[in-house]
Amino acid sequence: MGKKNITINDVAKSVDGVASTLDDLARSVKEGFDGVSKSMKSGFEAVDKRLIALETGQEDIKLRLDNVAYRFEIVEVQKRLKALEKIVLSKSKRSS
Repeated sequence: MGKKNITINDVAKSVDGVASTLDDLARSVKEGFDGVSKSMKSGFEAVDKRLIALETGQEDIKLRLDNVAYRFEIVEVQKRLKALEKIVLSKSKRSS
């Protein structure tokens, strides 16, 4: 069995190979993170658009409700109207 003598050039080639492999790995990892970052950014932009649409719709609903009488107010007006109708009808019957 013969032993191979390792030279400095052999060591340099070995180190260059490892360094280029690490550079490739680093580049690959960076590209992966960049892809995830882009994906997350577009996802958050879509969520932001949906939230803006919801907020706008909510504001529209609030504006409409500001112009609507509450149910208890309508019931109270109905009671008063019935009372007035009774008064008017009883006076018209007396006049006839």
